[in-house]
Order: sequence, then C-alpha cells, then structure tokens
Amino acid sequence: MTKEFNQIMMAINEKETIIIHRHVRPDPDAYGSQLGLKRYLQLKFPNKNIYAVGEAESSLDFIGTFDDVTDTQYNDALVIVCDTANSPRISDVRFSQGQSLIKIDHHPAVDQYGDINFVNTEASSTSEIIFDFINHFNDLSIIDASVARLLYLGIVGDTGRFLFNNTTPHTLEAASELLKYPFNHNEELNKLGEKDPKLLPFQGYVLQNFDLNDKGFCKVIITKDVLEKFDIAANEASLFVNAIADIQGLKIWVFGVDEGSEIRCRIRSKGIVINDIASDFGGGGHPNASGVSVENWEQFNHLAAALNNKL
Repeated sequence: MTKEFNQIMMAINEKETIIIHRHVRPDPDAYGSQLGLKRYLQLKFPNKNIYAVGEAESSLDFIGTFDDVTDTQYNDALVIVCDTANSPRISDVRFSQGQSLIKIDHHPAVDQYGDINFVNTEASSTSEIIFDFINHFNDLSIIDASVARLLYLGIVGDTGRFLFNNTTPHTLEAASELLKYPFNHNEELNKLGEKDPKLLPFQGYVLQNFDLNDKGFCKVIITKDVLEKFDIAANEASLFVNAIADIQGLKIWVFGVDEGSEIRCRIRSKGIVINDIASDFGGGGHPNASGVSVENWEQFNHLAAALNNKL
C-alpha cells in the first residue's frame, strides 16, 4: 500500500491538471470518493486545476456537484478514476484522453485499465481508501469538514450504515476519525435515507410482488409498464433493491429493472458468493453485492436459475 500510495502522489505532484472520474449510475461511495479526493487535493495543492466529472444522480444532488471540462483540458492531464472496476462503466468516455491514468478501487480487479492500479478489496469502500491515502501522508490536519463529510457518506453508503459484512474494525476507525470534523452527520444520514414521497407507493408494490421460494432465493421483476404505472424512472426503482432484505430466510435475491435497452439486474446475498454468477453473465462486483445487464427477460430467467442453483 505504501509503495502504491507514493506512486499515486508522485503522479499527482507532476501534473498541473487533474480530472477525477467515477462510474455510471453513481452511488454514495462514487460521489464520496471522487468529490472527497477532489476537495483534499484542492486543499493540498491550491495552485493546481482539479476537476470532478460525470453525470449527476438527482437523489444524491445534496452530496455535491460536478464540473464542466472541455476536451482540451485533458491535454497533459492526469486522470484518476475512483470506484470503478472496469473501463466500460466509467462515466464520461474522455477518461482515456488524459496523458496518464490512475485507477483507485475496492472492487475485485476485473479490468486493470490504469497506468497505476490501486485495488484494495479488503476496504469497505473507495472512500475508505481515500481516507487511508490522506492519512498515509499525515494530511488529516489539512482536510476540512467538507472532505470528512464526503468520505463519511461514501463509507456509510457502501456499508449499509455499517450493517454489511464489509464493515471492519478499520472501517469504524476511519469513520470515527471523520466524525471528529464539524459536520452534522445525523442531518446528512437523514438526507441519504430520504425518498421522494411519490416513490413510496412503488415500494409497496415491491413488498407485495416479490417471488420468494423455499430455498431462500427471491426475484423482483420491474417491467416498463410497472415503471409507467408508478411514474418513476428506472434509476429511482433501483433505490429499492434492499426493500426486501429483512425477509426471514432470504439468502439471495435479484432485482431486475427494464431500462429500455437492457434489463439491469442488481444481485444481493447474505454470506453467499454471487459475483461469480454475475461474471458468468458479463457483470461483476462484490461477493455479496453485484450487478449485470441482460438483453431480455428470458436471459433474466437464466440468471435467476443460476442464482437459485447456488442454494
């Protein structure tokens, strides 16, 4: 870790322009690691040009905003990609137009697309890695509450508020250090958990239409007509992937949403490795939280059968 962190900082030192990317369909960890790294580097290097780019997710607008960067600004720039396992999932395809590329991630190393690749699968989140990066250079004294808030939200998001099994003693130590900074974490957590009132009838639909078998496998199918009925977008529907997580006896579940051009499948489990099945279908992710896209509902059923066979 020491060697890789030093290499990353050396690359940052050499460039005047740094552009930070992350994955499409961003979650709190994507936001937290990307924007937290940006703010930290702005504090450490006030004379450098540091940007964060990518499409916004409306439900996470309260966390932060992104920059408009021209193509020419990538000339001679260092590009850093946070929280993204494989290059097709990087938001903004211009990531390859910089002079050099760094990957910082905690997902299993499927695609080592960077000139420097730092992957720590033992970290709860990429936000935890950014905390370790800052701490490695004894820079906790130069960061402010905005950095702490961003990294804390990223860690909270990827650990399910410290309920998931990726929460380690070190994760809690990092969170404890971040809570020493003056931001209102209760208020921020409330914002993170808030949902638009118009979405709650859809949550009721999910709770009434899951398909659970006696093995503990469950599937939820959200078709286009369901989205239209409840007047919600596919990305809004995905917010409810864990709506059924508290069902007694549940072991593996898949949440499929028709996004028009593909069926986006979010796969979750309780202590059972499922990212191998996701990989078989062209996806990937963590052992207990993965994703994959399939072309149609027939392929979704094949995926569901493979997951069921795990049990």
